[in-house]
Amino acid sequence: MRRVAAAVVLVLLANLAALSTRGEEAGGGPVQVASLPAEDLAPHVADRTDFTTTTTLPPTTTTLEPVDPPTNIYEPEPHVVIGSIDVPKIGLRVPLNQGISLVSIDRGPSHWPGTALPGRVGNTVIAGHRVTHSKPFRHIDTLVPGDEIVFTVAGIRSVYLVTGSQVVTPKDTWIVNQTPDATATLFACHPPGSARYRYVVFAKLASTTVV
Repeated sequence: MRRVAAAVVLVLLANLAALSTRGEEAGGGPVQVASLPAEDLAPHVADRTDFTTTTTLPPTTTTLEPVDPPTNIYEPEPHVVIGSIDVPKIGLRVPLNQGISLVSIDRGPSHWPGTALPGRVGNTVIAGHRVTHSKPFRHIDTLVPGDEIVFTVAGIRSVYLVTGSQVVTPKDTWIVNQTPDATATLFACHPPGSARYRYVVFAKLASTTVV
């Protein structure tokens, strides 16, 4: 599996805590709700009703490969919602975006393209902010083993259980590496308001249910 270009990844990770003044809809354009490939079961409409167009995500392949983040951290990306993320412990239930530029992450938790989709084998990587915009990951440092992280994507509710957490440096790009099991990785800058470190939460798939 090809490594994610470390130098490019560092550009993204070093700017996750940037105090952006761009609006929630930076990047413009209509919101899209993704229609996943047939092998990902039925199309799922996230918990919103204001979607104006649809798009199709690339088919899932047997060899997952995280895409390289853009050199321009505010590279325009379409507003694509692939489902929802629910973390009961911290009172989080919001749409789950698709994209890795800060345009997408500024809108809320965002799935890193090329990593596993929730409920599938591999590492589902989600980035989010702690102190800017809606601050979805403000309290991820309170998650402990056994806490639930729930994704609803393509008509499938996938429940992950937290297995641990770790504070890493921006150089620790291994956190996006794919795994042989169904796992999830949530990360954000640490401590709040600083980009010096990353707070990473690890989880493992416990169950999937058709909804």
